[in-house]
Amino acid sequence: MNALNKAFEWITKVAYLNLLWIGFTLCGLIVVGLFPSTAATFSIVRKWVSGNTDIPLFKTFWKVYRQSLLQANILGYIIAAMGYILYLDFLFITLVENDYFMLLTIPFLFISIFFILTSFYIFPVYVHYDMKLLQVLKSSFFIMVLNPIPTAVMVLGVFGITYGLWHFQGLALFFSMSLLALALTMPAHKAFSKIHEKKAYLSKQKLMEE
Repeated sequence: MNALNKAFEWITKVAYLNLLWIGFTLCGLIVVGLFPSTAATFSIVRKWVSGNTDIPLFKTFWKVYRQSLLQANILGYIIAAMGYILYLDFLFITLVENDYFMLLTIPFLFISIFFILTSFYIFPVYVHYDMKLLQVLKSSFFIMVLNPIPTAVMVLGVFGITYGLWHFQGLALFFSMSLLALALTMPAHKAFSKIHEKKAYLSKQKLMEE
């Protein structure tokens, strides 16, 4: 019974967080509300993964939403603009009938894959570290490259959740962004922990050498 109660409690929390994400996104008329709501969702999930599971959801969500209103929108629209440029490149490569342009397909695919994988780390890095936006983008890329296993877990998690929601679309109201945030934050948190351990080890070695 305790296990069932705990499971129901977490299902309720995840569903409520997703409703907060939808509600605050709509309050910002989507254009202004989407990315701050996403940042707030990732911030709460980060606290859960770090062991702080008893935080007040609405109060915490609203606080992060207000604090990240400007920065999260700038960051989100930078990502959206980069994605749109890649989409235009895709249209150009596929529509232009020229053998020379077809040679660009392989570099385009590599760039697109790196962009998608880097974007998985953007919001986990944003809510975990106190960085400027350019540093968030750079750090997301390098953490992705240096941590292939957590990145692979992210891919599998996102694919699994997307596949499930595609077949059970009614659940998207309660389990879409909140589940995706969990699928991205847990592997990212392990990658961050490895980085901190390496830094601590190198600092210790440096002190011993001195």
